[in-house]
Formats: sequence, structure tokens, C-alpha cells
Amino acid sequence: MASLSATEKKYLGEILFPKDALGYVLDFTDPTYSEFFHQFNVDINSQRYRTYGDSKAKRLRAFWEQDPDNLVGKVLNEMLDLHKVTCELNNVALNLPVMEKCAEIVRRLTGIQVVAEPETINGFLKKDFGSISFAKLPVEESLRPILKTRLNEALATMNAKAHLSTIFMCGSILEGALLGVSQSHPSRFNKSRTSPKDDDGKVLPFHKWSLAQLIDTACDIQLIGLDVKKFSHALRDFRNYIHPYEQMRSGFSPDAHTARICLQVLKAALASLSKDRV
Repeated sequence: MASLSATEKKYLGEILFPKDALGYVLDFTDPTYSEFFHQFNVDINSQRYRTYGDSKAKRLRAFWEQDPDNLVGKVLNEMLDLHKVTCELNNVALNLPVMEKCAEIVRRLTGIQVVAEPETINGFLKKDFGSISFAKLPVEESLRPILKTRLNEALATMNAKAHLSTIFMCGSILEGALLGVSQSHPSRFNKSRTSPKDDDGKVLPFHKWSLAQLIDTACDIQLIGLDVKKFSHALRDFRNYIHPYEQMRSGFSPDAHTARICLQVLKAALASLSKDRV
């Protein structure tokens, strides 16, 4: 079991448990919560983690108590990084003193300084990934005009200041591109340690993969970098606000800055996926 003290749990809860949504953990929905833990080979939905109840927060507390320090530290490190990226994308101020305390907790659990500093938003926005092109994207030819049409719609909604629509379109294009690349290179995706599997251990067909699983696997086989992975997950989370109640619960209100970042995420991902190494 993890050696978290009551004080350490209090600090972690300050970041991970939204005060206006009891039982939740960050912005996770039920599907994204399961997908997140899957990358650590943890079935957070199993009865093992329902000691205190079924909510996400209660299952996380059970995970803290039952699994070893190193694994708990890795999970917490990833959660803290996701929280930081999401706050930056949504122009929300971080509680820096508490974040630093949480980083110290992760360092103690893992024995190493694993809480990496994700690339800042300003630095990411300044990068030049060139114009968005699908010419070298390794997908079937018939998919390219569809992706291009959606990109034109994303740019049109951006110009029309329809920021939420821009985010939805960027998420759609990213998912289509990743699915297309996976189908063009099935062996690489299927052999990844992060590929989703059924109860018998068989890799799921690509059309059943979630966007989160496509992102994680693309990073695992080094088609996209770690920062692109983290920003892509933030874009995916925003895309999930297509459900009005999810947006209402989170208080998410996208602006031009958020939409511009999402377009930059899409550029970065497509540039990485189009490199010759694929």
C-alpha cells in the first residue's frame, strides 16, 4: 500500500477533488477515468477499488491504500501534469504552493523527480509547425479531403468567434487522423503496451479505440512527443464538453485563446504524424 499520510492526502485532494463536484476527480468522466488508469494497467472499475464506494474520488482513495508507492506516484504525477495543462489551456490560475507540495509528494513516492515541467503555453504557441497539410499524413487517400473540409470549417468557426465549435472540430480532426494512421500501420499500434484489449487479452479493433487510447499509443510508439500527448489530452477533454452537462459541471467557457491553442495542438500532432519515421 502507498505510504501517503493524512496531510499528504489533504494536499492532493485540494488539487484533484473539485469542491463543487463531490466524488469527482479533476474533469474525468467515467470513460476517460477508466482510460486514464488503463495506461498504468490498472482496472479502476474493479471491485477491488470500491472499498469505500463507487465514486471516482472514493476509488482513487482505495487505489492509494492498496497499491505500491511507485505506481501511485506515477499515476499522481500524470494527474498533476494533466491538471496543469488543462488550467493553462483554460486560462485558470494554478495554486502553485499546493502544486509544489504535491510534486514533493510524488518525488517521495517514486524516489525520483518525475514531475516534469510541461512546456509552457506561450512557448508552445510560439513554435512554428508550418501550415496544416494532409499531403504526407499516412492515411488512406479518400480520408484526406474529409479532414481538409473539417479543417476549413474549424478555421471558419474560429474567424466567426465560435470558439467551442472550433474546439469540437479540432478534436474530430485529431481523432480521424490518429485512427487513419493506426489503420495504415496496424502492427505498430497493436504491439504497443498501451493498446486496449478485451477481457481475453486480445487487442480491440481500431474502430473501438477511444481518442485517449489513440493518443497514448501514438506517444508510446513515438509518433508524437510527450508534450503533444499532454496537450492533445487537454483538447480531448474540451471536446467532451459537447455534452452540455459536462460543460456546466466544469464551468468551462472557451475563448479565442483556448481555441487558438487547440488549433496549435492539431498542427503539432499532424506535423509529428506526417514525419517520414512513420
